[in-house]
Amino acid sequence: MTSRTHAVSMILTVLTLLAGAAGAEEAQAPVDNITAAREEDGRYYTADDVPTFKIAEDGTVDWLTYSGFRRYHAECHVCHGPEGEGSSYAPALKKSAIDLDYYAFVDVVTNGRKRVNVAENSVMPAFGENPNVMCYLDDIYVYLKARGSGELPRGRPAKKEAKSDAIRDAESSCLGHN
Repeated sequence: MTSRTHAVSMILTVLTLLAGAAGAEEAQAPVDNITAAREEDGRYYTADDVPTFKIAEDGTVDWLTYSGFRRYHAECHVCHGPEGEGSSYAPALKKSAIDLDYYAFVDVVTNGRKRVNVAENSVMPAFGENPNVMCYLDDIYVYLKARGSGELPRGRPAKKEAKSDAIRDAESSCLGHN
């Protein structure tokens, strides 16, 4: 092989590797799982239509985040600790809403999960038939996401948006109050 052919071959190989690396970086680029891209009837969603929170500059939180604080502390904090911080009994959840895919989060809460092996003994009961969890699952999710992002400090949010009619109707329907 001549030195010229060898040089061209090396350049093509390097370019191919660089293109592959660039493609891998694009494929692994993190999805913005936090920023609200749109609002619909008092609910906020990311660009991928995943529920998220909205906190105004004055600290006012959206209704679902406020409701999620209340629902989390009514149903989840007994095992997972206050504010999603975890306990000696169950892991912290405040990062789960950021790290775990939304649909995987819904699946675990709905169906439960059991991981028992040499390294761990983790059992999450199923809450799929508990209306106090399922009717407010998005609320709990966005509250944990706000906590996990660091944008929502510990404690009951001091200011909240009003509950929209659409949220009120969905809650009433879910709880069977229609």
